Amino acid sequence: MIDIVVTLVFSIVMLLFMAFPAIKIVEFLEPKLALSQRGKNILITTLTIALSLMVGLFLRYF
Repeated sequence: MIDIVVTLVFSIVMLLFMAFPAIKIVEFLEPKLALSQRGKNILITTLTIALSLMVGLFLRYF
């Protein structure tokens, strides 16, 4: 249980820093995919959370 909590704490800290890479990834994908503004916002939010969880897991286990 403590591993999950520590991983989430690391991930919450990284949320702010992972927003920029998520925006850049969506800007890269935008010409290839026909995305509406709502679709871009959902993709940015999802990527931000996924990237921050990946960094949190990396910080916890490596």
